Amino acid sequence: MNIAIFSPNQNPYSETFIQAHKNYLKGNVSYYYGGKGTMQIEGQDKLVSTATKWKYRIIGKLNNYSYSYINEQAILASLKIKTIDVVLVEYGTHAHNLLELLKTSGIPTVVHFHGYDASVSKVIENCNSYKGVFALAHKIIAVSRKMEQMLLNIGCPKDKLIYNVYGPQPEFEAVSPLFTKKQFISIGRFTDKKAPYYTIMAFKEVVKKHPDARLFLAGDGVLMNTCQNLVKQYQLENEVQFLGIITPKTYRNLLLESLAFVQHSIAAENGDMEGTPLAVLEASVAGLPIIATKHAGIPDVIVDGETGLLCEEHDVAAMANNMLQLLDDIEYAKQLGATGKKHILEYFSMQRHIQNLQDILEEASKVIRI
Repeated sequence: MNIAIFSPNQNPYSETFIQAHKNYLKGNVSYYYGGKGTMQIEGQDKLVSTATKWKYRIIGKLNNYSYSYINEQAILASLKIKTIDVVLVEYGTHAHNLLELLKTSGIPTVVHFHGYDASVSKVIENCNSYKGVFALAHKIIAVSRKMEQMLLNIGCPKDKLIYNVYGPQPEFEAVSPLFTKKQFISIGRFTDKKAPYYTIMAFKEVVKKHPDARLFLAGDGVLMNTCQNLVKQYQLENEVQFLGIITPKTYRNLLLESLAFVQHSIAAENGDMEGTPLAVLEASVAGLPIIATKHAGIPDVIVDGETGLLCEEHDVAAMANNMLQLLDDIEYAKQLGATGKKHILEYFSMQRHIQNLQDILEEASKVIRI
């Protein structure tokens, strides 16, 4: 099977779930990245030959077409040359922007929603509630039950919608936490829906009882400076460390010596929500208990009281109590972590996620072309 993956960006550090699709799907995978008019293909200098591109330039000039016409024709020609059987589009917004090109290609298309594209009201409105995307796509993929319902609410046909949660990278399965340090780890972009400031506020209460506890925050984003100022205000510079963007290997090393993973996800003011946070899945399959909120797809994969401790969004006091509970009972933390590892391996492995996606694409590829 010849698969084309369309993604708006090339390999951003925060989109390892898309890189998993590129790396683990079976068949010949071509990775197209960039927006309409600027798209490129990974591993090739150009989409088509120089002569072919000049032909499109001449046609465009003679007919007064926009500059994007050249790139669009080059993409269509590239898809034909590669005899693409099925297209996987990452993000509903990207599918909406490429709608006419996808229609023209006549190739069966699967659209994978991930988070903001299914939750931010303004985004959904600008995409005309994805009416065109829903009509075109053979299947629509949601990564949480909450997202699944939200897509149904805006008109996605039920028979096209499939729930398929991400899977953690297999390397995280080999981690065996030592539980020797009073250390919490959080990793993710510093954005409204991650609400890292709430995690800091909860940890401030933890330090009152356990002054030797530590919190490591990895990632970057627009709220970084706000969170750094908050740490200074609380005089927690020695207890809270900002690690910046870290590698998966560094993350695994931190999980190895931490007590729990912590993240206070919330629905942002503009409606933005998580899908199912991959970092949560990775920490859980590594054997750490998860301290988080009952937000989006988190309750789908974390069983409250069995594989982690969940609280309501914005309930800082409850999150602080959950952190204290594990600090005061290390054996309970170990129990939650061990159960979590088994739970993720059984129900949410990378192998399961990729096989489900492979089956969806195989089915779509057999659809008669337009």
